[in-house]
Amino acid sequence: MSKIFIIGLPRTGTTSVCAAMLVLGFRVAHTAYTERAFSEAQVIADTPTFCDYRQLDIAYPNAKFIYLTRSMATWLPSIAQLLARMHNNLSRHDGGFNPIIKRCYQEVFNPYSFANIQDHDFLARCYQRHQQQVLSYFKSRGTDLLSIDVSEPKSHAQLQRFLALDSTHTTQFEKLNVGGKVTAWKDIKSPLKVDSTNKGRASKLPYLSE
Repeated sequence: MSKIFIIGLPRTGTTSVCAAMLVLGFRVAHTAYTERAFSEAQVIADTPTFCDYRQLDIAYPNAKFIYLTRSMATWLPSIAQLLARMHNNLSRHDGGFNPIIKRCYQEVFNPYSFANIQDHDFLARCYQRHQQQVLSYFKSRGTDLLSIDVSEPKSHAQLQRFLALDSTHTTQFEKLNVGGKVTAWKDIKSPLKVDSTNKGRASKLPYLSE
């Protein structure tokens, strides 16, 4: 099967969708920072996919893309809390997160600053800009892009139809990383999980040119 990229922004349910994909039998990387991760995983979410979907569309013909939405009322406090927690490692020049994470967050939440990432109006504009860019890019390509809200009861069935899967797995997405938690993916045990890094290290991504 072709690659499946989950391109919703952080805190829109990426972990819930990844967990569901494991149950459906896919090899899944929730974030991918090495050529090996991109080679082994059938499904990739979060960084760098929410930022690099255009390049991924070119590099992986026939790939499927899943865009996740969430109500602004619940997304804004959740993303503000996450970004505040990540800020030092996103902004420091002497280490912190790997360069791929820094680039993706700073591009999507641009202009990036601590004041901005705590401003709900700014964050709402970033969400809307990203959404408009995604929908514009995939305009008239309904067979390539699915947009769902994982809190909606029928969203899991929509996912299965989009991927032409047997509906015997019909259920609802599990609520994960509730209350600001960010470790749910690490807690999931499955032989289908694909490591995002090479022993904590990132490498050049296969779809990016020099």
